[in-house]
Amino acid sequence: MKKKILIIAGARPNFMKVAPLIKEFKKLRRSFNVKLVHTGQHYDFEMSEIFFENLNIPEPDIYLGIGSHTHAAQTAKIMIAFEKTVSKEKPDLVIVVGDVNSTAACALVCAKLHIKLAHVEAGLRSFDRQMPEEINRVVTDHLSDYLFVSEKSGLKNLKREGVSEKKTYFAGNVMIDTLLSNMKAIVRSGVLNRLGLERKGYSVLTLHRPKNVDLKKTLNEIYDIIRSVSRKINIIYPIHPRAKMMIKKHGLLKKFKALKTLTMIDPLGYNDFIKLTKESRFVLTDSGGIQEETTVLKVPCLTMRENTERPVTVGKGTNIIVNRSGKKILSSVNKILKGHRKRGIVPEKWDGRSAKRIVDVIKKDL
Repeated sequence: MKKKILIIAGARPNFMKVAPLIKEFKKLRRSFNVKLVHTGQHYDFEMSEIFFENLNIPEPDIYLGIGSHTHAAQTAKIMIAFEKTVSKEKPDLVIVVGDVNSTAACALVCAKLHIKLAHVEAGLRSFDRQMPEEINRVVTDHLSDYLFVSEKSGLKNLKREGVSEKKTYFAGNVMIDTLLSNMKAIVRSGVLNRLGLERKGYSVLTLHRPKNVDLKKTLNEIYDIIRSVSRKINIIYPIHPRAKMMIKKHGLLKKFKALKTLTMIDPLGYNDFIKLTKESRFVLTDSGGIQEETTVLKVPCLTMRENTERPVTVGKGTNIIVNRSGKKILSSVNKILKGHRKRGIVPEKWDGRSAKRIVDVIKKDL
């Protein structure tokens, strides 16, 4: 009999991770019946459906339609809906990816119902429990039966936390599988022409984390930083819906839009966004995944956080942690503009074959 597997996607960062897994499992149709479950954690088109189109992800087999709520309410609603799904489908394995609320919620359901669980991108730690993603990572890892690690720091973290080495696998980074397999489409993107941009003539900004966008005080700090940077180079800001909502809430949208060299645009699809990043002079971000993508693309990345759960991007890649320090950010920007930037190397096993390694383990074990 075929083994049944449910793969969970909930928010935009998940889509780049499930795409290569689905592609690999398609090669094994005789052995596996794989269904994609979309929780609907990100609901609007720009943040969800357009990524399915760009990445050739099939229509979800099951759509839970949860939508946006507080962390507790969203997690609870996903658990209730997914418990019904698991009870009906009776899967042999559930695969969760990343660190969003859908990841932890589905992991909890599997633990309660004694369903085997695999976590892709396991072991990453920022050591900052104020980040909701950090809670999701820790909970999911300690409930998982298979832990697929993207960088060696994950192996050390899991060992320190007492997770059995028999359950951990250094598979590499599935996000990079997606990046490399989509490179032809990325190169063909006409986003620069549409926005009137010249290669290396602009920088990219992305911000969405609560520590940066929830409070008026921090948004004013960020405004001052952006104003200073935009005096040196144009900034393109594909604005996250949540960040836009908070900027509006605090009455700062007109102030941001008044900066002549800051261009705020709607969220982009995957290929357009990666093209925009690839051809930029540098990226200023608080995203986790972008730290990895810029490392492979050899684009300087300035991360506006106090820490990162992806230390390999700092140790070997192009990433620099700058927090919200205007002094450090401007110093780093000046160095980049003068040609003194981190070159970096591509980390081990970020080679486009991570999904195959993961599927090979599951095939052998199940």
